[in-house]
Amino acid sequence: QVQLVESGGGLVQAGGSLRLSCAASGRTFSTNPMGWFRQAPGKEREFVALISESTYYTYYADSVKGRFTISRDNAKNTVYLQMNSLQPEDTAVYYCAVADSTVRLRVGSPDYWGQGTQVTVSS
Repeated sequence: QVQLVESGGGLVQAGGSLRLSCAASGRTFSTNPMGWFRQAPGKEREFVALISESTYYTYYADSVKGRFTISRDNAKNTVYLQMNSLQPEDTAVYYCAVADSTVRLRVGSPDYWGQGTQVTVSS
């Protein structure tokens, strides 16, 4: 059974940093792109970032470009999201996801979702 488990969320002041982790189990995803999404209260889930399986191509939403960095450790079957210069508008539940293509990740149609981790940024 595939599981994606996020961790690293919490409460941080504006301008601070957090590092999210998403550990996958049940199968190896070294040949799959992985990504992060977020959902703020009252809003739809939105794409944040993705990383390809082997070439380490990365793609970011404009709202986080230059502040967030996605990375992965295939040996640990884990994807990370380093979030710097956090702002109150970054407050959301953050979800990791895995798909069989970057296109499917980009359009929000992955094969697997994590359960989410809360990130709250105070002003």
